[in-house]
Amino acid sequence: MLALFARIERYGPDIAVHDGKDHTYADLLSRAKRLATKLLGGEKDLCQQPVAYLCPPGADYVVAQWAIWLAGGIATPLAVSHPLTEWRHVLKDSGANTLVLHPSFAEHQEALGKTVECVDLSAEEEGELPSLTADRRALLLYTSGTTSKPKGVVHTFASLERQVTSLSRAWGWSRKDVILSVLPLHHIHGVVNVVLCSVWNGARCEFMPFDPGQVWARFRKPLTLFMAVPTMYHALAKDFSDRKDKEEIKRACADIRLMVSGSAALPITLLMRWKEITGHTLLERYGMTEIGMALSNPLEGQRVPGTVGMPLPDVQVKTGKDDELLVRGPCLFLEYWNKPEISQESFAEGWFRTGDIVHESEGRYTILGRQSTDILKCGGYKVSALEIENELLNHDSVEACSVVGLEDAAWGQSVGVAIVASKKMTRDEVRSWCERRLAPYKVPSQVLFVPSLPRNAMGKVVKRQVADLFS
Repeated sequence: MLALFARIERYGPDIAVHDGKDHTYADLLSRAKRLATKLLGGEKDLCQQPVAYLCPPGADYVVAQWAIWLAGGIATPLAVSHPLTEWRHVLKDSGANTLVLHPSFAEHQEALGKTVECVDLSAEEEGELPSLTADRRALLLYTSGTTSKPKGVVHTFASLERQVTSLSRAWGWSRKDVILSVLPLHHIHGVVNVVLCSVWNGARCEFMPFDPGQVWARFRKPLTLFMAVPTMYHALAKDFSDRKDKEEIKRACADIRLMVSGSAALPITLLMRWKEITGHTLLERYGMTEIGMALSNPLEGQRVPGTVGMPLPDVQVKTGKDDELLVRGPCLFLEYWNKPEISQESFAEGWFRTGDIVHESEGRYTILGRQSTDILKCGGYKVSALEIENELLNHDSVEACSVVGLEDAAWGQSVGVAIVASKKMTRDEVRSWCERRLAPYKVPSQVLFVPSLPRNAMGKVVKRQVADLFS
């Protein structure tokens, strides 16, 4: 038996999930075994075939994931916030011929059922299930597609277990923990860092849709862990300004042992504002779909603003050409689904090439940006888009911004910035602000004011769409 399910059986009567009502580990496992039997349909083993599932965050999502694993399939979650075209892309690319479909998405059954068999979550009989080993393919997640077409990333049970045990040690997970989950569950952040870490440790995971007012209200009840993306922290900070229960919230936050930010760069101004509100210095970390989490600020000790910390347990890192971050260790993915050439090209002598450019100082790492989108080449200079963005975010009128490289006949690339302003600003004001703080070649030559920035489901800015705004 896999270590995960052996642990789940031990936790039996404990509450595993709350999604409006409580669900014990034993109840979820029993449902998963019955659904796994249904998925097998008389076969002995799904033999590592992808099985898609479209379920909202909660107990049904967990049951579907476990059932696919218990039947010997590769769990392939569809993002509930994505349109039909994105679901079809994942179904076609993965080759999944079965889709576990939650009743809340029944209206899409006819459209999706043209290429796959749709299965509901009801199941009555529990039959014999296959024996599973840690080296089997377990999870197929698709990259966010912010810089290229989404690719399927395959993790084995072994790589998932090493990710979970590494984070459990680094972040002090225990059976006593209660975590609030507001993240999408098609991404490594929500799937592994939140849900899988929680069930591995026998903790309790509470699900709710992200709503700033409801999250603040939940903070006032016992909670030990919270993880979110910068856009969520920004929304919470904005909502906090108008609340009447500020002091009650501050006292309640003192009982939360850890708050984590990731999946996108955290502006230092937001980190400082969050500390004012809650007393917490957000723990910043760095990871990718392909590698899980690789770097983290410490649970105890100094967290340096603007850095993503040091290597986690079982993770090795070094810098390669042009200061690209290279990673290796047992937490890494097995392959890109059906893309052997890209899989091979992604490694250099056993080290995974992240595509992220970093600066290292005293063992701590700062992410300068994606080699493909955040490192601009202007007249022979290499410019970090994140550096310019951080300087602009220090301006009181800049609510959000995104810096991109624009084609320039003389310079190769020029600096363009799209700004969401909270107060009226001018292009001259933006350039003057930057001129006082940045080298001349880093000052934006083009400034565009927009009502919002294009983002994906995880809150990451989609920079190729930002660049399109200038054309």
